[in-house]
Amino acid sequence: MNAHESKFIEIQGVSQAFSTPRGTFVALRNIDLTIAKGEFVTLIGHSGCGKSTLLNLMAGLTRPTQGVLLCAGREVAGPGPDRAVVFQHHALLPWLTCFDNVYLGVERVFGAYEPKRRLRERTEAALELVGLAHAAHKRPGEISGGMKQRVGIARALAIEPKVLLMDEPFGALDALTRARLQDELLDIVQRTHSTVVMVTHDVDEAVLLADKIVMMTNGPAATIGDVLPVPLPRPRQRLALAEDPTYLRCRKAVLDFLYARQAHVEKVA
Repeated sequence: MNAHESKFIEIQGVSQAFSTPRGTFVALRNIDLTIAKGEFVTLIGHSGCGKSTLLNLMAGLTRPTQGVLLCAGREVAGPGPDRAVVFQHHALLPWLTCFDNVYLGVERVFGAYEPKRRLRERTEAALELVGLAHAAHKRPGEISGGMKQRVGIARALAIEPKVLLMDEPFGALDALTRARLQDELLDIVQRTHSTVVMVTHDVDEAVLLADKIVMMTNGPAATIGDVLPVPLPRPRQRLALAEDPTYLRCRKAVLDFLYARQAHVEKVA
């Protein structure tokens, strides 16, 4: 891996503050992070630690108060098709079919210089990738929550982003559906070699999926408390990892950080 690929995403001295009726609220301070091309990174921490704020900065949805973010050597100055976002709630247009929900993004990114046949092929390939070719002509109200989230992932992957940003994409799903989609995401990332940054509250999810876990300190003025490499070979199998000593060591390290070093005290209103 060359220097350009090893520093595919660079976050340099980033802080984020917001103006509120009570004064300035500092959400993040002094964030420095490097992510390699093809790396899967999870962000974890207690509620209010700025995980989603950091993800929004990478997406270009907000601009940092201080510091700079780079992707493939270019400053992140706003949203762009090189960075696709998958949110916790799928945000599908209910009057469109699964196919049309994905096609909408494909047309916007590639429509100016590709024929409609190629746009349809891209859409079909993305739905096939997430196992939803059979549901292409169903509307969101006709499919399950897990299938809706897979459409959201297909929509993101269809524009061939350099980076896939995921904000707790499985957080609203039941445990079995969540586990199945985690396994499918592992398979998709293995095939696409995508660079992924994912926010999660789930320790097991973080260790199962990630090459590197970024652990955030408690907010306000949250920062990176520790970065844990996860040296588990890929492809990863959920059942095989259950008793793997490396998996268990990484899991314990994250739990120690969250519940010993960053013990969170809920404030009573």
